[in-house]
Amino acid sequence: MPTPTYPVLYQVNTRVWIQLLSKQLNRPATLDDISDAALDEIASLGFDWVYFLGVWQMGDAGRTVSLSNPEWLEEYRQLLSDFSEDDVCGSCFAIKDYVVSDRMGGNAAIERLRDRLHQRGLKLMLDFVPNHMAPDHGWVQTHPDFFVQGTEALLAQQPQNYCRVSLPTGEVIFAYGRDPYFAGWPDTLQLNYGNPSLQAAMLGELLTIAQLCDGVRCDMAMLILPEIFQRTWGIAAEPFWQTAIPKVRQHHAGFVFMAEVYWDLEWTLQQQGFDYTYDKRLYDRLREQHAQPVREHFWADLDYQNNSARFLENHDEPRAAATFPLEVHRAAAILTFFSPGLRFLHQGQLDGFKHKISVHLQRGPSEPIDEELYTFYRKLLACLQLPVLREGTWRLLNCTPAWDGNWTWNDFISFTWEDPRRQRLLAIVNYAPHQSQCYVTLPDDDLTGKLYHLKDLMSSIVYERSGDSLVSGLYFDMPAWGYHVFDLQP
Repeated sequence: MPTPTYPVLYQVNTRVWIQLLSKQLNRPATLDDISDAALDEIASLGFDWVYFLGVWQMGDAGRTVSLSNPEWLEEYRQLLSDFSEDDVCGSCFAIKDYVVSDRMGGNAAIERLRDRLHQRGLKLMLDFVPNHMAPDHGWVQTHPDFFVQGTEALLAQQPQNYCRVSLPTGEVIFAYGRDPYFAGWPDTLQLNYGNPSLQAAMLGELLTIAQLCDGVRCDMAMLILPEIFQRTWGIAAEPFWQTAIPKVRQHHAGFVFMAEVYWDLEWTLQQQGFDYTYDKRLYDRLREQHAQPVREHFWADLDYQNNSARFLENHDEPRAAATFPLEVHRAAAILTFFSPGLRFLHQGQLDGFKHKISVHLQRGPSEPIDEELYTFYRKLLACLQLPVLREGTWRLLNCTPAWDGNWTWNDFISFTWEDPRRQRLLAIVNYAPHQSQCYVTLPDDDLTGKLYHLKDLMSSIVYERSGDSLVSGLYFDMPAWGYHVFDLQP
């Protein structure tokens, strides 16, 4: 299946969806119970990818930790007023085995789901967690050297980062999987990328996963970069991604890799073969609600931007509807999803849900649909189906003061999209809490001498302007957080 240059991805929380279906059907549901109608709706909204979060086999060890951590338990109770232990299934990133969960129907069910997605022109993305495994993964007993081990002294000094595990040969101290800036994840054990045999085994897992889907979202992908791994653990390691990604593609041409990555290491991972890397910096700048840093973010080279995954929420971030006031939310969405790269949307985001569901839970609260966001996102997704936004050329525009001393011009961000058939879109956002004015120029001399209709695809507004004014400078006076997405037609 061809993939557009700028695809749209929909992330679903598989375990929550399956649990909801089980309740509706009054029996244990599997992936086969996700209806064709539900998949048809996803396809009709214009998505190209569906990322099914959390399909792999979890173990009892991880769930036990999820049920015993006081901070996590408080989080569950805050989310669910009727919380019970049955709601806890363990973190979907504490993987016991890279086979699809028995309760979801196993590998055969995901293969059938993949085929049903393909029939609708949709591709399937699944998780790959390179940094750690669940404490009851089989390798802990059979290949303890695959994991980072500690000492009695380290356990005494850093009990938040180490634990004692019983093996047939006696007790061994293992490190929890962790991000070097935080305490370890106590429901995981850290894999040792200094061991070539571990690297070969993880490549094997990737090759197995690639038989079931079209791409993977790689959790915390930067943690196993040699320089990060060395700094965290004091263990030298050979590069993994530069070897693993080409080998997977030798067997599965076109297989897609998306990296969850932070710390300004996005370009590094793109250079090592990742198709897309999380653009957390754009998200953070939008949350700060200042236009200039957002605009400066778009100064980045297009090679970088085209491989960025743009989002306003995902399973790790709080809900956008709870983070951004409604007017800010809509303006931020225009900037996020009308920019180049992969457009990443999250189940519940399109309905304005406000409660983030813990990755340890298989149930979320019942929430009402926000009608304004529901309507807004469906208009936005309809726009994203336009060929110009899937295959066109993007360009950031210059905004200039409307008059001497007019400082509000700096609150605008504007860009165009153009495709070979000369369809043009002009997007402009006043990303500020006050009314602002500016001029925007389109540096295209072929616009002159014609009259243009400017039809806003996100509202009923239509303007008529001369091409000469588009080239010399189009005046805008817009309210706080205002936006337009104009289709320019002669």
